[in-house]
Amino acid sequence: MRERDSGQGSGRGGRDRRQDAPSGRGVRPNTGGSRPAWQERVARPIDYDKPKSPPIPDEITEKDLELGIRVQLKTLTPENAEKVARHLAMVSILHDQDPELAHQHALAAAERAGRIGMVRETVGVTAYGIGDFALALRELLTYRRISGSNDQVPLMVDCERGLGRPERGLELGREVDRTKLSPEVRVNLAIVMSGARLDLGQNELALAELQIPELNPEKVFDYSAPLFHAYAETLSVLGRDEESKRWRRLAERAEQAYSGYSSPEDEVFSVLEEIEIPEFVEKPVEREAWKREARDDR
Repeated sequence: MRERDSGQGSGRGGRDRRQDAPSGRGVRPNTGGSRPAWQERVARPIDYDKPKSPPIPDEITEKDLELGIRVQLKTLTPENAEKVARHLAMVSILHDQDPELAHQHALAAAERAGRIGMVRETVGVTAYGIGDFALALRELLTYRRISGSNDQVPLMVDCERGLGRPERGLELGREVDRTKLSPEVRVNLAIVMSGARLDLGQNELALAELQIPELNPEKVFDYSAPLFHAYAETLSVLGRDEESKRWRRLAERAEQAYSGYSSPEDEVFSVLEEIEIPEFVEKPVEREAWKREARDDR
C-alpha cells in the first residue's frame, strides 16, 4: 500500500485543497498601498480646499459649555462630544467680539454633529450674525424640522427680509400659533413682522403688529424695551411724534430698570406714566386675503 504524504491526502484518494481555500481573512492585494475598490466606492472624496477647523485654546474644555447644552451631545462618542462642546464653547465666547470666527467654530461643530438640532441652530444664528441670510434661513429651517421648535421663527422672518422677501417673511410668521410661543419669542416675532410691513409700506399694519398684550408698561420685562422702541419708531413713521416720544421715554426707563440688574426671570418692574395703553385688537384682514376667503365660502 502506498504511503500517504502527510498533509497532502484528503483521506479519499484526492488531493487536500484546504490549503488553497480562503483562510477567512481578507488579504489586501498588492496595489501599491491604495485602498480596496469597495473602500474607494464608499469613501467620501477628499476635499483638499476644505478649510481646516479653527484651533481651540487648550484651556477651553467641554466644561466651559453649560451642562444643559452638553447633555444634548450625549448621542455622540465621548471624544467627538468633547470636541463639539469645545467648539460650541468658543462660539459663546466669540459671538459678540468676533462673529466671523464664532461662525467658523459653529461650522466645525456641525461637521462633527450635523444631526443634532441645537448645533444646526447655532450655525443658523451665527450665519445670521455675519449677514449670510440664505445660510441662516436654511440652517434654522433644518433646526425647526429636527426639533419641532418655533423659537427661531422671528430670526427666520428677518432672514427673509434680509433676502428682500418681506412677503414670504409675513407668510412664515402667520403660519405660527402665537399663543404657543413664549412671551419673548412672541415679542421678537411682532417686531420683525412689523418691520416686514414697513418694508412693504404698510405702516398702519406695522403698528397693529406691535399691539400685543406685552405692549404694557404696567408690567415691564427684559423684552419690553425693544418692543417699546419698535412701537415708538413706527409711531414716528406715521407722523405721530408726541406719542412716539412718550413711548421712547418708556423704553429708556425700561432699559434703565434692567441695566446691570440680575433678578429672577419672573420679576417685573413698573414704569407706568400717564400714557394710553393700546388695546390688543385682532389684525385687520388684508383686502386680498378677504377676497380669497369670500371666494372659498361660495
